[in-house]
Amino acid sequence: MAERSNSTALNPGTSSKDVLSDVLRHGAQQMLSHAIEAEVAEWIEAHLTVTDGAGRRQVVRNGYLPQRTLVTGIGPIEVEQPRVLDRRPKEASEPFSSKILPPYLRKTKSIDELIPWLYLKGVSTGDFSDALAALVGPHAAGLSASTVTRLKQSWEGEFQDWNQRSLEGKQYVYVWADGVHFNIRLEEDRQCILVLMGATADGKKELIAVQDGYRESEQSWKQLLLDVKARGLAMDPKLATGDGALGFWKALPQVYPTTREQRCWVHKTANVLDKLPKRLQPQAKDSIHQIWMAEKRQDAQQAFDQFVKTYEAKYPKATECLLKDRTELLAFYDFPAEHWMHLRTTNPIESTFATVRLRHRRTKGNGSRIACLTMVFKLMQSAQKKWRLLNGANRLPEVLAGTQFTDGIPTKKAAA
Repeated sequence: MAERSNSTALNPGTSSKDVLSDVLRHGAQQMLSHAIEAEVAEWIEAHLTVTDGAGRRQVVRNGYLPQRTLVTGIGPIEVEQPRVLDRRPKEASEPFSSKILPPYLRKTKSIDELIPWLYLKGVSTGDFSDALAALVGPHAAGLSASTVTRLKQSWEGEFQDWNQRSLEGKQYVYVWADGVHFNIRLEEDRQCILVLMGATADGKKELIAVQDGYRESEQSWKQLLLDVKARGLAMDPKLATGDGALGFWKALPQVYPTTREQRCWVHKTANVLDKLPKRLQPQAKDSIHQIWMAEKRQDAQQAFDQFVKTYEAKYPKATECLLKDRTELLAFYDFPAEHWMHLRTTNPIESTFATVRLRHRRTKGNGSRIACLTMVFKLMQSAQKKWRLLNGANRLPEVLAGTQFTDGIPTKKAAA
């Protein structure tokens, strides 16, 4: 007892700090538990109508995931997350992933990183004080919703610096281009954000450029491409993937004349199906699937011709939509088979924009053009940390060297 008293006397407040830390850790655990439980309940509620032939629900809770420890500024916190079971076939299932507590998160970030993370993941500014106090304890004193406003201003500066960075010496084997429209609360016109991503020679995906443009026009894309070229991106990518409606395709040969074109099969499928009656769409979708999943170009051509013969008499607009980009839709066959799954669609951008749209809905749209640009930049920069390498990254040097591929297999090496 005497020893404990002496220790306390030498370090006044030590005992009270330990008690405070315990209280804060307990509060953080409760807050996280309640938030995650609510998130899971909302997910399951949204899938109540998903049932099998016998009327049994397919998306249900299934116990808890193994407990893990989250390291915070006030010490370790034990976290327990509900498990969600989706009984549907793999191709139809939607794996649940907590946006509050991602699988990879093992420790909270510094204050400067934690606040953007909370904000960009959908925590309202009014809830910041409670969230920060629970997660970082005394360090949160004085922090409020106004902190987010100040940080957003610093993000804008960060975006401007990033948008002017040097690209000298950079080379991207493949690029993906897409544009997404957003509502701006304080402006009349919808804003179109143009995004360019690339795959480096070692297979890493990187965000190259984020700019706003006028309706995905040729001039807007040309301005973006000329800008990245002026900053040092001098070498032409080998292949570019994008939606056929983009003004990107008119701008591309003016800046990078040797880059091959690949149309996105997801966009093309949606456009073709939109020109067919709903009753025919499932069968037509399967027929289109047989084209771009064929192992050889010849088989794809045959499936392509079969689709046209089946629908051209009654639905010429659907077949014309497919036919106009025939060459560009099948360009991927001239590249390594390991890369096909990456090259056939703009999914690397589309999947990331799903997160961007979520934040946009929660904030009911951004108030200004620069705020929207900054939000897209920060979210995509965050997502970039989780982008995985291209399959068959060891094939990329062959592509750069000019090796010729037929049906995904190398057939002729480039001349020395």
